[in-house]
Amino acid sequence: MAEYMSKIPFNRPFIAGKELYYIAQAVTRGHLAGDGYFSKRCAEWLQASFSARRVLLTHSCTAALEMSALLCDISEGDEVILPSFTFVSTATAFVLRGARPVFVDIREDTLNIDEALLKGSITDRTRAIVPVHYAGVGCEMDAILDIAAGSDIPVIEDAAQGVNATYRGRYLGTLGSMGCYSFHETKNFISGEGGALVLNDERFFERAEIIREKGTNRSKFFRGEIDKYTWVDIGSSYLPSELVAAFLYAQLEESETITRKRLSIYEHYARGLAPLEQDGLVRLPVIPHECSANGHMFYLLLPDGDTRNALMDHLVSRKIHAVFHYIPLHTSPMGQKFGYKNGDLPATESLSERLLRLPCYYELEEHEQDRVIEEITRFLKGSH
Repeated sequence: MAEYMSKIPFNRPFIAGKELYYIAQAVTRGHLAGDGYFSKRCAEWLQASFSARRVLLTHSCTAALEMSALLCDISEGDEVILPSFTFVSTATAFVLRGARPVFVDIREDTLNIDEALLKGSITDRTRAIVPVHYAGVGCEMDAILDIAAGSDIPVIEDAAQGVNATYRGRYLGTLGSMGCYSFHETKNFISGEGGALVLNDERFFERAEIIREKGTNRSKFFRGEIDKYTWVDIGSSYLPSELVAAFLYAQLEESETITRKRLSIYEHYARGLAPLEQDGLVRLPVIPHECSANGHMFYLLLPDGDTRNALMDHLVSRKIHAVFHYIPLHTSPMGQKFGYKNGDLPATESLSERLLRLPCYYELEEHEQDRVIEEITRFLKGSH
């Protein structure tokens, strides 16, 4: 009889506490549109837990990024600096407003934007810098903020993967002018889809509320500050459903438990795969001493793309779903339309083709991780 192996998926959504109960509560309360009871509880939790000045829930991190572009008055001909090694939303939020993305290479250690290259990328058209905290590990924010302040450029943190991680004791998303969070089903705290915009500069508070409510002063109306609301600015419908917020609030209540489990998964992989790094067969993730990570992701860097692809195929054959990550945006069809080409960002291109992400989710068991570690070790040891 053929050997039976259960499938180990790359990700699996999970219930950690009272998610279904809170969804039922939301229905019973009779308010399922945005900014109901659970939406407010989520925003209050995020503000209090991360010492954030203001948090607005959104229906996605993409929506939060789009709001940040509107708040910065990005328009035709502007430039926005960001890494090419990121999800497409980091770029499209600004391209939608007419901006040109200025892609900067990444660091070999953290895979975050290389702060040493920022000054040379700033022009008189630069309107924002968007660092991406890859794998929940903070960018070198002190240097980035100093450079940005010298040119009076806002910093918008793409902290989609960085919820509940810190840089020098401060939570990611709270260091720049704005921060953007994701609660997509692949993140640490989930609501299927979902996100939040963190506002760290009070100049943006009132307008952000208006942009989020389709360009109206509707929020003021509901607070009783005006007797009717009307159209006062540009905007869109960026609010999440109360059902989404109810699910999310239950996850936030269990944040300590979820984070402990994610970190234990990360540490188990790190211990089990350390001998392969010592033998020079892989490189494991790097977390600088000034950062505390959140266990969002565990990845390997293989010696070359062929080895990465062969290992990925081997794991799939053993019913283990490991995946590559971003195709660099500057090499994409849209990137080429902006004049970029292969070879422009050598670190980004090399690292992206060698990176393999391992299964990492809340309900992943140690014996399943051991199987992943065993198969990786068998393949790499057998290949050398």
